[in-house]
Amino acid sequence: MYILAPSLLAADFNILGQQILETQKAGAKYLHIDVMDGVFVPSISFGMPLMKSIRGTSEQFFDVHLMITEPERYLKEFVECGADGITFHLEATGCAEKAIEEIHALGVEAGISIKPGTPVEAVYPYLDRVEMVLIMSVEPGFGGQPFMPEAYQRIRQLRDYIDERRLPVKIEVDGGIGKKNVREVIDAGADICVAGSAVFKKRSISVNISRFMKAFKEKEEKNRCSDGKDRQK
Repeated sequence: MYILAPSLLAADFNILGQQILETQKAGAKYLHIDVMDGVFVPSISFGMPLMKSIRGTSEQFFDVHLMITEPERYLKEFVECGADGITFHLEATGCAEKAIEEIHALGVEAGISIKPGTPVEAVYPYLDRVEMVLIMSVEPGFGGQPFMPEAYQRIRQLRDYIDERRLPVKIEVDGGIGKKNVREVIDAGADICVAGSAVFKKRSISVNISRFMKAFKEKEEKNRCSDGKDRQK
């Protein structure tokens, strides 16, 4: 099953609660919450108070992406504010193993992310301990950037490595995903697609999300057909 994770960075904060409910009704199972500290990345975004205020609005999975230095300092607080999964950047900490252990000890899913310039192989040692790997397809820190085409090969490389070892790890991709490239992103091996502008801008949220859902359904049907052919051989 493929999952859409609308990124709140692109939402209209004047009507945030309303827009969150719209994403949920339209079928988005996750909400992607980017936390930026102005140190690890140039921008500063929202944090714990916002998460706490919207937790009661949504039943969606709160997919918290920490783009902050030394993320292990705040894991407990983010869980207390409603995180269902916490993803931290490998480049932001020297204690990745400890961070993963602490996230799991707090009772939520652990994810690890890498910037476009970090080799995919850098996450291999952690794949038996995390539920998800987040491949950035833009430089983290700003919304609205175009998708980096080189990300396709990085997604395929990680997908092959995970599948060969039959690891139960999801691949999430974040940055520049929209109706024009979502099929290529999931064909490369993504399970979860983060989308901001493509969900919250231009047309209505429900219409925008329906485009993703159509692509996901087509891919799932294609996968079922392929599985049926394999069983017949």
